Amino acid sequence: MLTKDFILKNQDLIIEREKVRNIDVTDIIRDIESMNEERKSLGSSQNELREKQNTIAKQIGELVKAKKFDEIAPLKEAASDNKAKTKEVEEKFADIDAKMHEKILLLPNVPNELVPAGKTDEDNVEVSNGGEIPTFDFEALPHWELAKKHNLIDFELGVKITGAGFPVYIDKGAKLQRAIINFLLNEGEKAGYKEHQVPILVNEDSGYGTGQIPDKEGQMYHATEDNLYLIPTAEVPLTNIFRDVIVDEKDFPIKITGYTPSFRREAGSYGKDVKGLNRLHQFDKVEIVEVSHPNESDKRLDDMVSYVESLLTKLGLPYRIVRLCGGDLGFTSTMTYDFEIYSAGQGRWLEVSSVSNFKTFQANRLKLRYKDSETGKNTLAHTLNGSALALPRLVATLLENYQTVDGIELPECLKPYLSFDKI
Repeated sequence: MLTKDFILKNQDLIIEREKVRNIDVTDIIRDIESMNEERKSLGSSQNELREKQNTIAKQIGELVKAKKFDEIAPLKEAASDNKAKTKEVEEKFADIDAKMHEKILLLPNVPNELVPAGKTDEDNVEVSNGGEIPTFDFEALPHWELAKKHNLIDFELGVKITGAGFPVYIDKGAKLQRAIINFLLNEGEKAGYKEHQVPILVNEDSGYGTGQIPDKEGQMYHATEDNLYLIPTAEVPLTNIFRDVIVDEKDFPIKITGYTPSFRREAGSYGKDVKGLNRLHQFDKVEIVEVSHPNESDKRLDDMVSYVESLLTKLGLPYRIVRLCGGDLGFTSTMTYDFEIYSAGQGRWLEVSSVSNFKTFQANRLKLRYKDSETGKNTLAHTLNGSALALPRLVATLLENYQTVDGIELPECLKPYLSFDKI
């Protein structure tokens, strides 16, 4: 959530930058400005009425001391009238304050100046790439056929147990999942990310803190009786560790990681390519989260991108990094880099990670602050997060890119985590 002060001081900037998202927020900005003027007027009225109440109370006290009791009644009546007016103004103030807050919630984060205008992923800008796209002297199979051939994943069994989008991993398929998770967590530890094991159900406050509520309720599974949500990503519980916390400035950057299952309803995704592991309702993911000093968050974003890139390099996968255009940028993000890996069996690029800088957008909701050593004031920190990595498309690409005529080879970096070298 953008801060009120930032909005009021940067109205034209916000209107201009949100155009890269293909939205016009002029009316929202002007409404917030108008509501703030009314709010200030009501605030002044409250102060005046409270001062008047104090004056009357003082006058009554002086009359009591002077034993002029016959002069007290009119002042008590005036105090009663003033109290009623104060209550009325306070209610109006609370009402306009709530309405202004609701308007502010409608504003997405302000895109970084490097974010290009655009409407779809076709307008994203490639900034880097690496690895080599594999070639085969045989017909490469897609991962769903490889999974069936080697008895690694049973998609139909998942449908029987739960429904589409809930695959069952079997034997070496399950062991491969576990090996990848351990590899990613260990790499995170080497890079300075402290591992956390967090709940996969969160409350409404946590969803609000990271920006899923109000915005993406329709994408989350909701346990209505307890009003808890299955997490769409470990970003939610990991970042909410810092909700209502004042962190120590000397601890920046704060780096944490965690593995969780993730759950997404993927409402509206029907008709898209959902075959195999391409789009699931339940999937495994290792997440990295950072809390940064505002002056350092741009550098932290670059370092996080480099770290995710190093994982794909170690896994030996061809990748490209794209800077998302405004139309593809998430509601809470000021800038996002997507990582795509080449799927040799499908002949297409698949997104496997997003790394984003939210600046103060989440911190404002979370009330995540630090005491600034220069000003002595509690100041909003910056938050960042990234997938490092999401497993479904990673597994799909590993199976497809490492396939041979007589099985599936495995990356060297995963072999220490497995009891087999080949599938």
